[in-house]
Amino acid sequence: MPSATDAIAVGRAGHRSVIGSRDITLNDDLDRPIVTLQGTASLFPGLSRPLVRTADASTNPSLEAFSPMEAIAAAPSPPSFLVTRRGKLTLVLLCAVGFIDLLDTSIVNVALPQIQTHLHFSVQNLQWIASAYLLTYGGFLLLGGRAADLLGRRRLFVAGTSLFGITSLVCGLAGSEGVLIGARLAQGVGAAMMTPAALSILTTSFHTRTDRVKALGAWGGVGAVSGAAGVLFGGVLTTEASWRWVFWVNLPVVAVILVASFRLIDDERPKAPPLREFDTVGAGLITSGMLLLVYALVNAPTVGWSKARTLGELAGALALIVLFIFNEQRHSNPLVPLSLFKIKGLGAADVTQILAMAGFYTMFFLVTLYMQEVLRYSALHAGLCYLPVTVGAGAGAGLATFAIPKIGTRPLIAAGALLGAAGVFWLSRIPLHGTYLPDLLPGIVIMGAGVGFVLVGVQNAANGGVPADKAGLAASLITASFQLGGALGLAIFVSLSTGHTNHLLAAHVQPSEALTLGFHRGLLGASIALVIATVIALRAPNVRVVDMAPDAEDTEAVRVPVAA
Repeated sequence: MPSATDAIAVGRAGHRSVIGSRDITLNDDLDRPIVTLQGTASLFPGLSRPLVRTADASTNPSLEAFSPMEAIAAAPSPPSFLVTRRGKLTLVLLCAVGFIDLLDTSIVNVALPQIQTHLHFSVQNLQWIASAYLLTYGGFLLLGGRAADLLGRRRLFVAGTSLFGITSLVCGLAGSEGVLIGARLAQGVGAAMMTPAALSILTTSFHTRTDRVKALGAWGGVGAVSGAAGVLFGGVLTTEASWRWVFWVNLPVVAVILVASFRLIDDERPKAPPLREFDTVGAGLITSGMLLLVYALVNAPTVGWSKARTLGELAGALALIVLFIFNEQRHSNPLVPLSLFKIKGLGAADVTQILAMAGFYTMFFLVTLYMQEVLRYSALHAGLCYLPVTVGAGAGAGLATFAIPKIGTRPLIAAGALLGAAGVFWLSRIPLHGTYLPDLLPGIVIMGAGVGFVLVGVQNAANGGVPADKAGLAASLITASFQLGGALGLAIFVSLSTGHTNHLLAAHVQPSEALTLGFHRGLLGASIALVIATVIALRAPNVRVVDMAPDAEDTEAVRVPVAA
């Protein structure tokens, strides 16, 4: 009899072999000999599920050896949570969180002209309606994500969603600059708690490989659609109701999310380290560094990139982040274990998304301005023009989710970034007196499909292979890359566009022409960023389904046909 360290040998009926502590018996069944292998594959690390293998021995009298890799490949999938009613409702709940989070940025931008008029904002302070939210969101993301892992995901999720809802109410009620900007700062903190907690709940709830791919695909698809939907909803609400409703629209959604969270999401209380072991220094360094970095980026277009203030802020942020990394290497219980970046595909996905979002976010911002300032579209008309983006993004996200089990994440991210680059480059040639169908629609649809590919791909690459105890941290990293990419795009490419426009205006070029040529410059830069994202994606690891859900435990037996 072979030892447990041998490959599993399967021969003619009546022979016996062994795997771990279980026997393998080959039985005869009338005139159709059937080979049956049952056992627990404890021989192989991480494989502890029953196996059943069948074959028709009359057509295959000398069956091949059952190798370790074949046994692993033949192992069944665990029960699916996604096929249950509760699983489907949980996915809808968590995707609703991602939708209102990403919707907020674009929906508020559409309402800025009305807010400026009603609350008498200065041009200089108007940018802080968007920047205040981005500042605290980006600054507290890593701390919020790690807190979800240490203190309990549902606890942070409920607290963050509640704060997000309360501050949405206050934003809508604001009667002055100071109240609105202060509420936006607090709203960013709520989002920094809510979003990584929701994404980590998603990755730990859908713990099987197939479920996780589908769930992360749905999350990425919602992200791809929500940006365009925000422009559409913002146009409808500001035109038909009031700018206050771009904030109040969150309230009924938040109420439903909070009620459903207590019914669908299990409460967990992980054993947090004692307070004296908490990485307080690391938390302070990374939060301060991220706050200063985002602050420098959002102010750079106004202050000037070459000014001592901007250079000093960027240098200070870099110094704080370097000190944080040094602290994490030495701390016994680091806030961000650097071993996390050894997970296949995670780091490359974060970097790719920074560049991709810099390009995509710039496109939305500049093309919306082109529609309103050059073509003189109303907010509602401009919003409706983005409706095809939601179709393209939804189709791209659906196709990407279907394709990941077959080809992995790398081809999808690279193809999406390249499609995005092509679409944005098309838009960088928009004429002064352009029209929607020939000049805008093709580029918008192509870019939309690229967004769907990229967001589904990076979400799977960055979160698919993360263990449960690091899920909140990984979720905060990929969300931070999204926000940082948007800030970087506005800081670099929008300032590039504005600078070129101002130069042309000084040369007495007609304002509409100067704006259009400035948009050309900014959109061209955005398309180059997407090309760079494509190159990085092509050199990144290809994360496949087998790399995902490392904590899954498979318990079912399946019947697997023997190779002929």
